[in-house]
Amino acid sequence: MILVFKTSVKTKLQAKKLKPHIDRILPNRKWNFDLEDCDSILRIESEENISVMIIDLLNNHQYSCEELE
Repeated sequence: MILVFKTSVKTKLQAKKLKPHIDRILPNRKWNFDLEDCDSILRIESEENISVMIIDLLNNHQYSCEELE
């Protein structure tokens, strides 16, 4: 499944700082930020729904994050 989130991450540096934390939750999975999109989209390929974990992670790092449908 593909999970899509609207975030407040705006720069490559911010995304880079989040990378080790996201990789810890999603080892060996594909994910990326689309920082050129006005909603700073985070896309994740995952077999399981890890939406709550991702939202909590970004919130804990002072970023907004909400799942898009």
